[in-house]
Amino acid sequence: MSYIIDRRLNGKKKSTVNRQRFLRRYKAHIKKAVGDAMNSRSIMDMDKGERISIPTRDISEPLFSHGAGGHVERVLPGNKQFTAGDRIPRQGQRGGDGGGSGASDSGEGVDEFVFQISQEEFLDFMFEGLQLPNMIKQRLAGNESFQIVRAGISNEGTPGRINVIRSLRAAHARRIALTSSKRRNLRALENDLTQEEEKDTALRDQRKIEALKTQIADLRSRIQRVPFLDDFDLKYNLLIRQPKPRSRAVMFCLMDVSGSMNQATKDMAKRFFLLLYLFLQRSYEYTEVVFIRHHTSAKEVDEEEFFYSRETGGTIVSSALKLMRRIIQERYPDNEWNIYGAQASDGDNWNDDSSTCHRILIDDIMPHVQYYSYVEITPRDHQALWEEYESVRTLFPSHFAMEQIVDVQDIYPVFRQLFSQKVTA
Repeated sequence: MSYIIDRRLNGKKKSTVNRQRFLRRYKAHIKKAVGDAMNSRSIMDMDKGERISIPTRDISEPLFSHGAGGHVERVLPGNKQFTAGDRIPRQGQRGGDGGGSGASDSGEGVDEFVFQISQEEFLDFMFEGLQLPNMIKQRLAGNESFQIVRAGISNEGTPGRINVIRSLRAAHARRIALTSSKRRNLRALENDLTQEEEKDTALRDQRKIEALKTQIADLRSRIQRVPFLDDFDLKYNLLIRQPKPRSRAVMFCLMDVSGSMNQATKDMAKRFFLLLYLFLQRSYEYTEVVFIRHHTSAKEVDEEEFFYSRETGGTIVSSALKLMRRIIQERYPDNEWNIYGAQASDGDNWNDDSSTCHRILIDDIMPHVQYYSYVEITPRDHQALWEEYESVRTLFPSHFAMEQIVDVQDIYPVFRQLFSQKVTA
């Protein structure tokens, strides 16, 4: 069996194929490092690369070797000194493996293996296995995209698109059509010649035999002059540009910036929405993002103001939902767009406004959205807003999700939980 190895080098003189194989092999270590990095990074550094460390024991290759031989008896140590994955040295072996803390005059070892993953690789591992739930193909609108597809056979085309089988079939059919009558006549003349030659010498007509041979030779020559392949036998694969259905989506990001949200809570909300924004920009081509900040009133803002504005005030959550409802009605009809919503709040709300939020969600938003996620960022007990949203989740179990974030370490796991790929039966 032959193997083809791609040894093309990337820009840094490293084998791209070997690097991808290496990343697949140590995928578990890299994903753990990516998750840890998301908890410790600042907002400005969330999309950069990362240095990955792999313990020495995990990069060693398994091998077979001869044993010491003979009969060996030993008492295995208990579990106070060793942990899962540690290697127990053989009797008589001394030396270090690079991970010890004591001094020694002998032995050698290897430190942990450290390598750098790029920004693209970091984002690939960060968003692996994530998707917008319930995405469907909507009708084409605006700038259309196309794909090249096969559309049958054509009599004209370029040599690179010639269909050999159809061309030979057409040539064979043409030869049959042009020579069928001649071949019938040829068979008839050959039968007459055979009958004439089988007669006795006295009864055989030599002139007739010569005439039959001349006619047979003429017919064979005419049959052979029919070309094996002619220009109009050539058939070409026809390729056309076909409009490609695309999934257009809009994500509404609703962030509570009221006075009850302290700076640490706002930073966690911004981290969550920045993860969502990076995920949408990287994974979906036709996706718009609508940023809404709210306190007592809601306002649609741009990306810069959403993440860096310091405006604050009281808390009326329904103002954001009302603004979202109005924008959907004016700009995003649900028969053309996949509509998504993501809301982050600490759960505090003004008096009876939570029941208003429940009514708006049930009547005006949930019937039009593909998926709505609510994240409550608080270490305290849930309040009225969470309870109202729980009843919404009961009515829309596949389109409404709720999670709680207590500290920074919860942001990335909660994000993956909300947007992980759902396995359909």
